[in-house]
Amino acid sequence: MLSAGINFPPISDVLNWRSIVFGGTPFALNKVGLITLVAAGLTLLLFFVAGHQAKLVPGGVQNFVESIVDFINNSIVYDVMGSEGAPWAPYLTGLFCFILFCNLFEVIPFIQMPATARMSIPAPLALMVWVTFIVVGIRNQGIGHYFKNAVIPSGVPGALLVILIPLEILSNFIVRPFALAVRLFGNLLAGHLLLLTFAVISEAMFVRSIGLVVLPLPFAMLTALTGYEIFVSALQAFIFTILSALYIAEAMKSQH
Repeated sequence: MLSAGINFPPISDVLNWRSIVFGGTPFALNKVGLITLVAAGLTLLLFFVAGHQAKLVPGGVQNFVESIVDFINNSIVYDVMGSEGAPWAPYLTGLFCFILFCNLFEVIPFIQMPATARMSIPAPLALMVWVTFIVVGIRNQGIGHYFKNAVIPSGVPGALLVILIPLEILSNFIVRPFALAVRLFGNLLAGHLLLLTFAVISEAMFVRSIGLVVLPLPFAMLTALTGYEIFVSALQAFIFTILSALYIAEAMKSQH
């Protein structure tokens, strides 16, 4: 009972490990799985509607989507990748929107769970980026030239290569995808737990007599954190996307 104190839900409820649909079948999905499918569907629907309603003078959904496309083009594609990155704009825009939708479910009432707060979502996304920039590097530079450029720094004395080559392999092929996944996962999980903490405190104070006095403080903090987490959701989607663009851009260009 909340009236007896502040009781936090078990971790299985917080992270939604249990299946909620199709339980006991190969198609079982928990809350995170459903959110991921909905986020993917929303991303596809958003661009389908914008394309279907395309007009010379944009409005509504088309105007919103064009704003996102312009933002990705101007802030990521051309700034990071240059004109050669134009073909990657659809991929990066879709990646940004999908991650953003996954993140924003954190502040949707009665859902309040970002799919990216489970490593099962950031890890495959990071793995996809890892495979992408390696394939791009091999296609643009050739397999030998690409891996040579990636692990052997130019202008370094041969004696130092014994130390630097393992470090470059670790940095370029292990740390990059790991950092991408952990950064997204850690930030969204921390935000989710903070929101949960202040939501539980607000609820507990509401049912206690002292709640009339102290409720405004945790509730105000919960409101402020909700706004902050919306900002963090967009920021982390942006960071993941711009780092993906940076890794692909490096793989596209030969180093001499």
